Amino acid sequence: MSPGPVHQPAPPTTKGQATRERIVRAAAQLMFENGVAGSSTPAIRDAAGVSSSQIYHYFADKEELTRAVIEYQTQRIVGGQEQLLARLDSFEALRAWRDTVVGIQRSLNWVGGCPLGSLASELAEHDVDARTALAASFSRWSDAIREGLQCMIERGALRPDTDPARLSLAMLAALQGGLLLGQAQRSSDALEAGLDAMIERIEQQA
Repeated sequence: MSPGPVHQPAPPTTKGQATRERIVRAAAQLMFENGVAGSSTPAIRDAAGVSSSQIYHYFADKEELTRAVIEYQTQRIVGGQEQLLARLDSFEALRAWRDTVVGIQRSLNWVGGCPLGSLASELAEHDVDARTALAASFSRWSDAIREGLQCMIERGALRPDTDPARLSLAMLAALQGGLLLGQAQRSSDALEAGLDAMIERIEQQA
């Protein structure tokens, strides 16, 4: 993105916020389909139905817009699962969450993989701010899983010596690995195997 006019904060008006959100949604979709490098400002402008000056009004540069996309995808994916994960107070609930995740990917025919994982793969090595934001997103995700497991400990479904932080991190790693392999293989086998293995591991703490 070439330099534009001096960046101004988004106005606190309903119309202004709606315009900003429309830009972020359009950018998120294009970056999911084409990657960050493959999503030009003119393409984002056209997809959002706005002018270039409107994009520069809300975002100083493409890097700032990309961070807004990371925030958007985090809220959409992790925020959308937090309430479900908070109710993981039984092994049945764990398996129901597993089925939900697998079902979502099947409905997408495994195209695109994880939006956050794809952004991390593309940006982590050369964009420090993006890597920091993505690391925080993944931490929020694992924390949501950990809180669910902590609920299971508190209600006695898991032993008191269970390490929910380590298990939640391993669960997220299994999830991300399964999503990546599913994208390449167009199959749910890896994701199901990874999540099932982690649930079996957690059941050992019953």
